[in-house]
Amino acid sequence: QVQLVESGGGLVQAGGSLRLSCAASGTIFSISVMGWYRQAPGKQRQLVARITSSGSTDYADSVKGRFTSSRDNAKNTVDLQMNSLKAEDTAVYYCYAILSTDSGTRWQNYWGQGTQVTVSS
Repeated sequence: QVQLVESGGGLVQAGGSLRLSCAASGTIFSISVMGWYRQAPGKQRQLVARITSSGSTDYADSVKGRFTSSRDNAKNTVDLQMNSLKAEDTAVYYCYAILSTDSGTRWQNYWGQGTQVTVSS
């Protein structure tokens, strides 16, 4: 069984910073992509950042230049450093991973439970 556990959310003033962390554990053969989505009240879940096993990253336009994602393949962890936070960044942030538990035959999406980030203006 695979678990993704996030940490690091909280309340911060606009212009401040937060760092989210996510650790994947369990029977994991390999992780292809790790990243973060977020969902604000009344809105659809949207991609924030993703990083491949080789280190290639993609970011939502709304966070480019402010957020940075990093990954430790050996530890199966991914972080999201969020700087210059804005009120519109307020959302529940979800860690996700595309991984295989069976020697690479099948790849599935796994999600964390979510962590709340609230930015006060």
